Amino acid sequence: MENNWKEVKLGKFIKVKHGFAFPGTHITDQETDQVLVTPGNFHIGGGFKNNKFKYFNSNDYPESYILKEGDIVVTMTDLSKESDTLGYGAKIPRNNKVKFLHNQRVGLVEFKDEKEIHYDFVYWVLRTRSYQGYVVGSASGTSIMHTSPSRIEDYDFFLPPLPEQKAIASVLSSLDDKIDLLHQQNQTLEALAETLFRQWFVEEAKEDWEELPFSEWISETVGGDWGKETLQGEFTKGVYCIRGTDIADLLTGIPTKTPIRFVKEKKFQSIEPKEGDIIIEISGGTENQSTGRAYFINNEIKSLFGKDLVFSNFCRLIRIKDSNYSFFVYLYLKYLYDQDEFFNLENGSSGIKNLDYKSLLFENKYKMPKEDLVLKFNDLVSDSYKKINHNKFQIQTLTQLRDTLLPKLMSGEVRVKN
Repeated sequence: MENNWKEVKLGKFIKVKHGFAFPGTHITDQETDQVLVTPGNFHIGGGFKNNKFKYFNSNDYPESYILKEGDIVVTMTDLSKESDTLGYGAKIPRNNKVKFLHNQRVGLVEFKDEKEIHYDFVYWVLRTRSYQGYVVGSASGTSIMHTSPSRIEDYDFFLPPLPEQKAIASVLSSLDDKIDLLHQQNQTLEALAETLFRQWFVEEAKEDWEELPFSEWISETVGGDWGKETLQGEFTKGVYCIRGTDIADLLTGIPTKTPIRFVKEKKFQSIEPKEGDIIIEISGGTENQSTGRAYFINNEIKSLFGKDLVFSNFCRLIRIKDSNYSFFVYLYLKYLYDQDEFFNLENGSSGIKNLDYKSLLFENKYKMPKEDLVLKFNDLVSDSYKKINHNKFQIQTLTQLRDTLLPKLMSGEVRVKN
């Protein structure tokens, strides 16, 4: 450590403010212009997760709990088994359509003094593994982990001179901005593909189109396998195993928590996803979220994982007769999911909901276009998804670079010229 780096406590420069207890009677999944910032809006490793919003439909709260663009917030509660977001920092993004509200399970970082410390440098301190490890190690709770303002403020770290703080923050923020821009591009491209689907196959559907089941486009469906947690007996093939929650991550970016499982080699050969396959979630969901999230698989998606891929027994693989139909079937399923149609296809008890995929794919009938229009649609949207996949590779590379540099820069192992 350089001689001019001083060991200090976060509490010398900041205080962490608790959020407001917004009444649950006004919290909703229905979109409004007010978003409650919750622990679900934090990526693993920190940063703002711009999806899975919880909305608020009342104006009865103090105005001081409206967050501003650029505010730094931290998670104070973590429901996950690994406590993998507890304490991490995120910045409130620019969004002219909604107000972001400071919820009680989230802390707002308020600065006492910025003469010695740079705003963005503090943000990156709150993104380090050493800081988060300290927060988790000092947390309370069992199934739900909690931290507190005083614990966060008590964290010790080494502070470089102000010019070096600014240089470090600039390097890391530049990488983060590039990652955010690529995510935004992908959201735009996906939205354009969905809009084109609705225009062609919903709003401009022809009267003479036949009502047919999805099985017209499908060759087979295949059940998944959860395998074993460790290598044992015949379970020797190490694979990433996609679950419903990983499908949600694929829809918004890149999965970061997909577990490695071990399956039998013969089983792997029978369930490995191929180019053009679609994986759909058939068990799970919540009271307000149906089962049925789906995502297409191609060789580019598989290579993002860096290891062979299968899917759990809570999912089902849909094998398409011709991969040129895949985007059409995928976007049709996504359209039905977004329209809440799958709530009508659920059964099950004891809190676990199951999607009646046989009715969805083989019995229910939907207006289906002629094959030539599907092929024309595929030609138009396939380029968009190639760009989306290319962007995902760039996101993965930039994320790895940022996450490698972060601890090295914050410890002084790697220096930046001021």
